[in-house]
Formats: sequence, C-alpha cells, structure tokens
Amino acid sequence: MSETKKFLSWNVNGLRAVIKSGGLDLIRNGDYFAIAMQETKVDVKSVPEEMYHLGYHVYNNPAKRKGYSGTMTLSREKPIDVSYGFESEEGRILNLEFDNFYFINAYFPNSQHGLTRLDLKLDFDKKFLGYANDLRKKKPLIICGDFNVAHEEIDIARPKDNEHNAGFTIEERTWMSQFLSSGYVDTFRLFTTDGGHYSWWSYRFNAREKNIGWRIDYFVVSDDIKDKVKASRILENVKGSDHAPVELEIDI
Repeated sequence: MSETKKFLSWNVNGLRAVIKSGGLDLIRNGDYFAIAMQETKVDVKSVPEEMYHLGYHVYNNPAKRKGYSGTMTLSREKPIDVSYGFESEEGRILNLEFDNFYFINAYFPNSQHGLTRLDLKLDFDKKFLGYANDLRKKKPLIICGDFNVAHEEIDIARPKDNEHNAGFTIEERTWMSQFLSSGYVDTFRLFTTDGGHYSWWSYRFNAREKNIGWRIDYFVVSDDIKDKVKASRILENVKGSDHAPVELEIDI
C-alpha cells in the first residue's frame, strides 16, 4: 500500500558549515523519509558525530580528494541495497534501493569558469542518462540533487548575461531537455510555472537578497510515478548554504 513520503535534497556546500549554521534543525524537525545532501566535503573518518543521532541510517560517498564534492544520504528505513553508480573519484552518486523505487542522490559536475570541465560534465550527463534508463527497467526512480544546469530561461534571473557561462550553455541545457524527454519529469514544474524561483545564489553582490539566482537543484521522477507526486517546492528561506533545499512529497 502506498503512503505519502517526504524527501529533501540539499547542496550543503560543506556539511560542517551547515551544522554550525543550524541546518540540522530542518533535518530533525522535517519528518523526512530520506534526505540527500551534496557537496558534503567529508571523508569516511570525518563524518560529524551528530549525523548518527538524528534517527536515520547514514550513507556516505566521499570524494577521494579531501574536502571536495561528496554525497550523503540519510534514510529512515534501511535500504535493500546501496550503490555508487558509474563514478568513483568524486563521490557524485549515491543510490538507495527500496522495495518500490530507487532513490538516487546525484551531484553533477560544474563545467567551471571558462568551461574547462564542460567535456567532463557532458560525459557525466551522457553516462547518467544510460545509468538511469537501465535502473528504471527494474523500478521507478526518484532522482534528486544539484544538476548544475538551469534548464530554461525561466530558471535563471539573467539568461542573456549567462548564455555562454557554466551551467547555462546550450550543450548542458540540450542534455537536460533530452534527459526529461526520455521519460523523466521535473517535478517542480508540475506545480509552479512562473519564474523568479531559484535554488542557488552567488555569495557575491547580495545576490540572494536581490533574488538574482539560478534553479539548478531538482527532484526528478520517472514518468511512471509522476501522478503520485503531491508537492515539489524550493525552501527558499532556509539559510546555511548558497543553495536552498528542495523538497518532494510523493505517494509511493
């Protein structure tokens, strides 16, 4: 029997920093089934002790480079299986398998200033689509994380100024369109069709206060469960990172 479950995804830009800023209050009080965090920047030996006292099972996929990248997923229920996708150097994928679905926490590469990592990003994108398509043959998918791309002009405050910048190149946006057209749904757009809603703001120029932002954090589901999605939102007022958390409610 299905029941409504609530999920959270948050690029914390350093787990320790978000703990110091009070970010754990959201986790403690949110009644989530599972929480996905990106850019945690903690290795196996340096996971803060507080994480093990929140009532969740804790799964960590750190980057090999210290203080960089990394994903972590917290789950109320112990999953059937935990796996790490096709990428092993930067800790960018963490996949928890449950009875009725896969929950994939993904931190896509940033193509960087000067697009120095654009080829790497596009290679990751291509592999991710294949990875997701293989999994969805078995069970529905709930995918979340920092995709490091603003898909449409509506997803960015200043599209014309950023046409050739990392995260808004035509190549990255074309892939996102291809990905969604392959049987996946950007859940936020099921409920919100207007602009001005962002999940990341630069720390410079008071960008967050002025709402000069980008929507690059997503909850995506395979289209076989899109009718089960009850809510998808950005928690724009939650501070502690340069990213806002995003939230999903789904009957599954």
